Amino acid sequence: MYDPVIDAHQHFWKFDPGRDAWITDEMQVLRRDYLPEDLEPVYKQKKITGSVLVQADPSENENVFFLELAEKNPFILGVVGWIDLLSDKLEERLAYYQQFPLMKGFRHLLQGEPQRDMMLNPKFKRGIGLLNQYGFSFDLLIRHDQLGFTEKLVAAFPEQRFVIDHMAKPCIKQGIIAEWKQAIKRFSLFDNVYCKISGLVTEADWEFWEEADFRPYIDTVVETFGTKRIMFGSDWPVCLLAGTYEEVKGIADNYLYPFSKKEQSDFFGGNAIFFYHLA
Repeated sequence: MYDPVIDAHQHFWKFDPGRDAWITDEMQVLRRDYLPEDLEPVYKQKKITGSVLVQADPSENENVFFLELAEKNPFILGVVGWIDLLSDKLEERLAYYQQFPLMKGFRHLLQGEPQRDMMLNPKFKRGIGLLNQYGFSFDLLIRHDQLGFTEKLVAAFPEQRFVIDHMAKPCIKQGIIAEWKQAIKRFSLFDNVYCKISGLVTEADWEFWEEADFRPYIDTVVETFGTKRIMFGSDWPVCLLAGTYEEVKGIADNYLYPFSKKEQSDFFGGNAIFFYHLA
């Protein structure tokens, strides 16, 4: 039996220069629409079973767009959307999204918050405290400088499913590892926290990275989370800034090659299926 291969982190958008201001002039390859018809042929070629579609725009309009795409494209196995965790009407909105089986969780763009410990805001924490009641996970989009604050957040909600996106964006291009390593290893204590091995090439030198650049960072994540709490994500199409889908998948393939078939199966599919409750 062929084990499912899940891309646990990819995006779609209809490019809007006003809304998508994060896509700067140096990111010309991203300044266009990216839709299922662009990705599905890649998945067929690489034998990817399906994906988790993750928000990029902090708007419930994107939730509508994503759920429509997911209904029409069976390879989209789940959606991580956006919701206003600070809203007084949060419970009403969470109850609303329970009617959509493909809505698996939510994400907030914490990496861009001027207040670096924003996730410890009492109202934000109240919002996090409601997610598990309605069956939703939470993707932690943070940078390495926010790991200490994030540790306090996840410690306060041991029943909530969290996943750290992009390994908290360590300074791969600069080869800086010590502080990030010390901070992320503390998450070995939290069984409710997973980590996506994703977003590597865009944190490296876009033109001159080598696979060896990533090994010490991946080593640290595997040592910290073990093989049952890590998952593969391409971060397509953002990864196209620094490589092809084949190259990004190849980094993970080559790293996991010495691991057992069960460990490979968990990393490339089983862990994402378990974490996101994918059908």
